[in-house]
Amino acid sequence: MHTDPISDMLTRIRNALMAKKVEAVLPYSKLKFEVARVLKNNNYIKNAEKLSASNDEKGSKFDELKITLKYKDGKPMITKIRKISKPGKRVYVSRDKLPYVLNNFGIAIISTHQGLMTNKEARKKGLGGEILCEVY
Repeated sequence: MHTDPISDMLTRIRNALMAKKVEAVLPYSKLKFEVARVLKNNNYIKNAEKLSASNDEKGSKFDELKITLKYKDGKPMITKIRKISKPGKRVYVSRDKLPYVLNNFGIAIISTHQGLMTNKEARKKGLGGEILCEVY
């Protein structure tokens, strides 16, 4: 049982990148899928897909999320991925205080009332919210 599923997701992606894996498989949730969608739309990963549960020898299993990682010239597209808002310390920002990540070359994933989006999209729409993570 994990208390912070997004942190677990980011750690699995980070570990897969360090091990030069092609893909990372993790338990599925709508929030994780949306985080993966934002990463895909910003060219940090190749693909994210939901693998439906299947009954096998172990019995019923849960849906999984398969993230296909992206490399360029043997180097991962994600050089750093870190969690900002944690269960013990949530980090909220107003639209005026949205962060610039790596001088605007990286992204921060923001949870707003209109869904998950990057800090750049939130700035254009004039929205604030909770900063989930930074990626560059």
